[in-house]
Amino acid sequence: MTSLPAFIDVEASGFGKGSYPIEVGFVLPQGQTYCSLIQPPAHWKHWDQKAEHVHHISREVLLAFGKPAPVVAAALNQQLHGQTVYSDGWAHDYAWLGLLFDEAEMTPAFRLENLRALLSEAEADQWGGYKANVLSELKVPRHRASTDALVLQQTLGRLRQITLPGPADPPT
Repeated sequence: MTSLPAFIDVEASGFGKGSYPIEVGFVLPQGQTYCSLIQPPAHWKHWDQKAEHVHHISREVLLAFGKPAPVVAAALNQQLHGQTVYSDGWAHDYAWLGLLFDEAEMTPAFRLENLRALLSEAEADQWGGYKANVLSELKVPRHRASTDALVLQQTLGRLRQITLPGPADPPT
């Protein structure tokens, strides 16, 4: 079986105008994960309690334990350099990563792509069921960026084991 691509996920302060990244996590093709809280600079003020209810990360925790944007952006560039990284929330994640890299005064050294680019129509139709099974089997204890990225990667792996032809199967 071919290796699975890298996946990334971003948690944010909210979903609307003024929202910003608060945590980023990824999983590499070999399975290694990375996750970091992002310390919001003073001018990142937007906070949505509904979003906090989903990710369970308070602004106080970010201020105390988050890393500055340049540190997180540099870590992403170092570990993802030259790779295409996939996201299931591409539009949001693209904007939030843009804010992170703008704040860090850096340019991403990797390419962000929509998960949908990996899936055929049949795979897209089956995605939800496979993802629910992976979530159930992994017994994910909390909603965090690196865990979400791992769930995406594992779902693709499970889906491809079923839908890709095996070595003895003739191509269609």
